Formats: sequence, C-alpha cells, structure tokens
Amino acid sequence: MDFVIGGVGGASSDEQEAYSHSPRGKKTYHRHTSHQIQRLEAFFQDCPHPDENQRRHLSRELGLECRQIKFWFQNKRTQTKAQNERAGNSILRTENERIQCENLAIKEALKKVICPACGGPPFGEEEAQRSLRKLQLENAQLKEEHEKVTSLLAKYIGKPISEIDALMPASGSILNILPQGLANQGAGSSGGDNELNSRAPENNTLSVYQVKGMSEMERALISETAAGALDELIRLLRINEPLWIKPSSSERYVLDRDSYDKVFPRVSHFRSSTARLESSKYWGIVTMNAVNLVEMILDSDKWVDLFPTIVTSARTIGVFDPGMSVDRSGSLQVMHGQMHILSPLVPPREFYFLRHCQRIELGVWVIVDVSYDSLNENISPSRSWRLPSGVMIQEMPNGCSKVIWVEHVEVDDKTQTHRLYRDLISNGPAYGAHRMVINLQRMCERLVFFSREISPTHPEVGGVITSAEGRRSVMELAHRMVKNFCAALSMSGKLDFPQLCEINNSGVRVSVRQSTGRGQPGGTIVSAATSLWLPLLHQRVFDFFTDQRTRLQWDILTNGNPVHEIGHISTGNDPGNCISLIRPFVPTENNIMMLQESNKDPLGSIIVYAPIDIPTMNLAINGKDSSVIPILPSGFIISDDGHSEIFGGGGVSSSSNGGRSSASSSSSSYGSLLTLAFQILVSTSTKELNMESVATVNTLISSTVHKIRVALNCSSIE
Repeated sequence: MDFVIGGVGGASSDEQEAYSHSPRGKKTYHRHTSHQIQRLEAFFQDCPHPDENQRRHLSRELGLECRQIKFWFQNKRTQTKAQNERAGNSILRTENERIQCENLAIKEALKKVICPACGGPPFGEEEAQRSLRKLQLENAQLKEEHEKVTSLLAKYIGKPISEIDALMPASGSILNILPQGLANQGAGSSGGDNELNSRAPENNTLSVYQVKGMSEMERALISETAAGALDELIRLLRINEPLWIKPSSSERYVLDRDSYDKVFPRVSHFRSSTARLESSKYWGIVTMNAVNLVEMILDSDKWVDLFPTIVTSARTIGVFDPGMSVDRSGSLQVMHGQMHILSPLVPPREFYFLRHCQRIELGVWVIVDVSYDSLNENISPSRSWRLPSGVMIQEMPNGCSKVIWVEHVEVDDKTQTHRLYRDLISNGPAYGAHRMVINLQRMCERLVFFSREISPTHPEVGGVITSAEGRRSVMELAHRMVKNFCAALSMSGKLDFPQLCEINNSGVRVSVRQSTGRGQPGGTIVSAATSLWLPLLHQRVFDFFTDQRTRLQWDILTNGNPVHEIGHISTGNDPGNCISLIRPFVPTENNIMMLQESNKDPLGSIIVYAPIDIPTMNLAINGKDSSVIPILPSGFIISDDGHSEIFGGGGVSSSSNGGRSSASSSSSSYGSLLTLAFQILVSTSTKELNMESVATVNTLISSTVHKIRVALNCSSIE
C-alpha cells in the first residue's frame, strides 16, 4: 500500500511533486500538472472535506488514485491551518508591540503627573492601599463612637434613637444636645463602658483641630520633626558599632560622640559650661503583650502607672494623630512629663516633647520621644532637652515582648548636682535606659501577680484576704500609695534645715502643702525628707527595713513594741516584692494597722507604708472601691551609690560628658544611698502653718536617722 505524504507547496507554478511509500519503504514521486492543481484548488474552496463518492469522481476526472486525492486534501487542510495561524500570530505580535509602546508612554506620563490638591506626586499603589486600610479602620472607629454616643444619649434622655433623630436639627451634631461632661466622655473614648466610666470628664486633652494658634506650617514642622526623630532612633536601636562602643576599662557600652556627630550632625541646645549629654541603651524581656504595652506607653496616666518610681507626673497636651485604632501605628501627640530619681537633693527633670508611634514591620513597634522648640516653656528646673529617645517593642510568641530602650538627653544643671548623687547621675543609670527596662520588667511582673486568683488551698498569710476582689482592691490601694509617695518627693517650694549637714548627709528638706485632692486627707501636710550615704550594700539595708523583728528599732509608730504580719500578698517572684498588712502591738492604738509595699530590683529598692484604721482597711479587704480611702504614705528609697559594678554590666550602655565627682570615698569603696521621707497631717484647717510644727517634723526625721545609724552600726560615719 502506498501512503502519500507529499504536499503542494514545494513544486513549481506549473506542476507539483508528491511521493508515496511502497511496502518496501521506497519513495514513489508523483508530479501533478497545473490543470490538476487548479481543479483540486477550486474544489477545495467549495468543499475542503470531500466524501468517498466525491474523491472517486475527482480520481476519474483527473486520472489520479483515490489515495492521492484523499491525502492531498489532508495536506491542504494542514497547510491552510498553518498559514492562518502564522497570519494570526503576526497580527497579535503587532498588536502586542503597540500596547507595550502605549504602556511605556503612560508610565512616563504618570511620572510627570502632580496631585491637584497638594502639587506633589501621586500615591503609589502600596501607599494607596495603606491609606485605604487606615481610612477603613478610622471609619469603623467613628461608627463605633457614634453608636456609643447615641446609646448614651438614649440612656440619659430616656427616648429611643428614632425620636432623638427627629428632635435633632438638620445641621446640628448629636454632641450639641448632650451634657458637656457626657459629650466629652462619649467622644473622647474608644474603649468599652468600663473605660468610659473610668475616664475623667475633666480631661483637657486637645485634638489636632483644637490646638489653638497653630498654623498648618507649624503642624507640618511637628510632623517632620517626629519623622526625623523616628528615623534616628531606629538607627540607634539597630546599630551597635561604631555608634555604641565598649571601652576596655569598663563593662559598659557608651555612645561614641565622634561617630554620632558624623551620622547625626546637630547644634547643642545648651551652650553653657554646665551642660552635658547623657545616653544609654539597654534591652530586656517583659511579661506583657506588645499591643498592650504600646497602648499603655501612649496613655499618659498608664505611663505613670508603668513607671511610678521614675515618672512622677505626665499629661497629654494635644493629639495630632490618634493612629490606627488597632495598633496605634502613626500616633503623634504632644506630652509633658516629669522624671525624678526620688531624692530631695536632685530636682526633677521636666520635658515638653512629641511622642510618635510607628509599626515598622509585622509585630515590631517603635515609640520615639523628642523635645520640640515651640513646646519649651522654660519651667524645667534642670533645663532638660530630650534628644530622640524611646523604645522598640517586638512581639514574642509566648505573649511576652522584647524591648530595646534608648535614653538620650542634654541637661544643663545651673546648680551643681549634690555630691552624694553626682556619681549616680553622671556615670550611672539614674535616668538611663537600664533603669527604665528594669522598672518596666518589675511592673509587668506585678501586673501578672495582680491578675492571679487566690488558691483555696493556699490563702494569703493569716487568712485575712480571702477573695480575689479583696486582693485586687488592696493591691490597687498599695499602688496608689507608692505613686503618691514618689510624687511627693519632688517637694516643690521646699525649705532646708541644715542641722544634719555632715559629710555623708544632706540636711533635712521640708515642704508644706495644702491637700484637697481625692484619696488624701484634707488639710495641711508637711513632707520631710533627707538622704544619706551608708557603707552597706543596698540589699543589706533593704533586709533591715523589711524585717518585722527590727521595725521597732526605727519606726516611731510602734513605740518600741513588736509588730506582726496579719496579711501578705506576693507581687513578684522575689520574696522581697510583696504587700504586707502589719498590726503593731500598741496598747493605746488597737484600731490602727499598717499597709506596706516593698519592691526591689538589681538597681535599688523602695519600701512605702502608711497607717490606716482597721474599719477603713476592711473596706479594701472586702473588695470595696479603694480609691476613696485617704492615705498619707512615708517610706524609704535605697540604691547603690554609683560605684558598684552593677551599673556597668549586662546590656547597659551609658555615657556622659560630665566628669566623675570627687566624692569623699575612694574609688574602691561601695555603699548605699538612703532617702527617707515622712508625711504628716499637722492640721485639718487651711490656715498658714507655723514654723514650730515644721521644726517638730524636722526633729522627728533627724531622730529617725540617728536610730537607723545606731541599728546598722553606722553611727560613727560622719
């Protein structure tokens, strides 16, 4: 059988050649005349798929075999299909080239397009998506706030929302017919009902639209300053060498000034001879979710709660951008804060600064603080200027967070720092990142213990506190006690009594104030405080003050009688971190007990206590609201003196261009700095206090210092 595979495309115009295979594999060639080709072509145009009868008819007409006719039509159909595909591909190729040229022309044109609103380049696709997501989140937040306000309105007016809408003017706002306090609560809160009820109506935080006297150019400068500070802080957080170096003579890392000035050139804010720079960097793990930690740092009240022994007061002046409602990314606000190392010898540092939060990648936030020129109102006693400082918070898989802290400030102490604290401030972590991270870890640990439930099989010591509500109420009262004590140590308008001005003492500082605030007894309160150096490690001093057996040696309230602990709440893994209910054995004072909280960390410790009558204390023990209980705390602050190696170890970085003090002790000596402070209500009237009462308080604290020295065998230290 012959099989024709020849075609019609390779022959001349007059004839074409075909070939077939014989059974033995030999090729047989066939030549078609032009007449045959023309007839086949004409028939193909009318019928490209001839049946058997049509093929036989063509075979007889042209003198060809039926197989030749069959395979000629097959080859012709294949050739025609290929030609059509080539033509189609050519058309598509030409169209594709035209479209590519148009795309290039459009891209070039888009590069030159400007935004008609601002005159700048248009948003890219990625930035547009971010803006869209932000607008969607803000829209959801506004809807949530609208629902809260309308529900509050319905609650307080007593009408359903449909009737309220009918009563509203067409151009009016729902806030216009709300009571002022209720309107402030509804519009200023994004939390639940509990948060609404707990937020103070007198909160005077201003939004970006309420900041008076601020032009658009000023707002643009503020945004630019915050963005530049954020960029600098990120580089300081992520780069070690050459910005952060480790001198061979120290275990501490320091900020290399030459490298820093090359990377971040700037002009010194203070130009006096007493100005100096302080910088530090430290990292640690804290037991708090990253989102919650970001939220607490951005809230001025919660910021004080996180750092009660460092930040003595804070407030938010204005909010330029609340940020994303989910994670606060993009938040920008103006704040005021006061920081103190809790000694009457050292004035607090006050800052007016911008606080900017940005989520730089998934699970990582950076919060930067930076002072701003127009916010400086020259009220800070220590003349402090905050260079880009702050924290990077990285979310950990176990619910904890990794924090990297940077503190960088320029200070101008017009009055020389007291020599007892010169080493601690100039060469140690008094205001450094190490102290910030250590205190944050301690407070996060306390919050973990605050949320724990009381086990029925392991009640608190003595069984006095038997409910979870009572436990939390007592812990809240103790926390407020510590905050009040630390805030009182700033002692504005203090008086000096130099009777105790020996080499290792500082004299007694006394402050008088009128108390009318909630949670404090009303009347005239005298605060007296002093600081002294002791040749003992701070752990030894801490153990002395927390030992109930030695309390009678220094506490005048015991009248020399022993005391015993009737309640105990652990606030940390260390046994020294606890809240105690202490009952003194005083025959004439059977109605008084002592609430005491003690905290310690590697850098120091604090013991705060206050006398409370038993019926009032029972309110807190039974889980009642403890915020109304008046309390007047006293206590002790203990820290190393700045010579110990604890200030240079670990991940701490610290530097200063101030010189080391010429302290009376040698460089190899070590010891503790002890501050003791008493607060006494001397009169329930608001009349002017006479100097006799002040002198009495001065004598009280002086005698207590003497008792402490005798008990610690330090009475010979002058």
